[in-house]
Amino acid sequence: MDAHAASHPGPLAGMRVLELAQIMAGPTAGMMLADLGAEVIKVEKLPGGDDSRGYREPRVNGVSAPFMILNRNKRGIALNLKHEQGKEVLRRMVARADVLTENYRRGTLEKLGLGYDALSIINPGLIYCAVSGYGRDGPWADKGGFDLIAQGFAGLMSITGEPGRPPVKTGNSVADINGGILATVGILAAYVHKLKTGRGQVVDTSLMEAAVQQTYWHAAIFFATGVSPQALGSSHVLAAPYQAFRTADGYINIGGANQANWERIAEVLGHPEWKADPRFATNADRMRNLADLVAAMEVVLARHDRAHWIEVFDAAGVPVGPVNSIGEALSHPQVLARGMVVDLQHPQAGATKALGCPVHLSQTPARVDRAAPLLGEHTREVLREHGYDDAQIDALAAQGVIEDGRIGA
Repeated sequence: MDAHAASHPGPLAGMRVLELAQIMAGPTAGMMLADLGAEVIKVEKLPGGDDSRGYREPRVNGVSAPFMILNRNKRGIALNLKHEQGKEVLRRMVARADVLTENYRRGTLEKLGLGYDALSIINPGLIYCAVSGYGRDGPWADKGGFDLIAQGFAGLMSITGEPGRPPVKTGNSVADINGGILATVGILAAYVHKLKTGRGQVVDTSLMEAAVQQTYWHAAIFFATGVSPQALGSSHVLAAPYQAFRTADGYINIGGANQANWERIAEVLGHPEWKADPRFATNADRMRNLADLVAAMEVVLARHDRAHWIEVFDAAGVPVGPVNSIGEALSHPQVLARGMVVDLQHPQAGATKALGCPVHLSQTPARVDRAAPLLGEHTREVLREHGYDDAQIDALAAQGVIEDGRIGA
């Protein structure tokens, strides 16, 4: 085991993961497993490595910021899987692994002799996690997928944005990120099964399913009525007032998701008569008259700034919060107190920051203390652990099977 991982035992200490996945969904899963103590070895293709290394901007001292944000806590090797000796290196590593993750199109690794059926012969306990565009079966199983395509397919773009405007994707890569989280959940479930039985299995999820899963409330409406919900801006499909409102210096979110909160809102805004107003008395009334409700509330809210309204709504027990920029969120004292911003030292980029682990465990806490690897940074180290001597490693490098990316190598 990597000495660094052994010195930071988390709840997944002892789990060995080979990450053949790249860009976002698969690396999200690998990052979460690594944060929780798994030994994750990122196996990058040659030439070039993970495609996100090529994202030109932004860069920190020449290093891709998008690559660094998703690949901390991992060691990295660079391996040519089209070369027979590269395949043999991977097979030797698979023999000692618990998990392998990949996000190639269906059949790609099978053509190389590196699919689950072949690898499970080497290691019957292998958990093989595939994150694809649409899943490993069904009429679209062979299609590739991207976050944008998945959001459109799943209907998310039809419910995002302001009414009457063109389709809008969510600002974040929700299908990619949720796909990585679903992969993590599946891997952990399969790992529990392996600990009980010694047997591995395939974990199969997709960007399509990760996007469809985000439509719970909207699916409930469609199943009940046969009508597809439409875009409502920041407002909610089931409750009002529950959206962003303009104040004197920006927006705040107010969560009047139940009748008690609505009545508190009416009091705070100085209009207790709204509680009995036939337009606003019940949630159904407020949903039918949402435009009137928002207009009436914003007349009052425009008289003071965000800080004032957050203070008074907090005092009244009404859920409220600012609509922050990314920078405002990442510098907020609560975000910092929860360890969601961490400092790392990268061998080329220097001092960098990353997002922390959002899962907090009292006995076996997560850790984030290793920057993303250089391309092939740990190739020699990892191959030594798998029985290769320096002469063999040098020969593999000379043939283009591996890349030794150590500083000064």
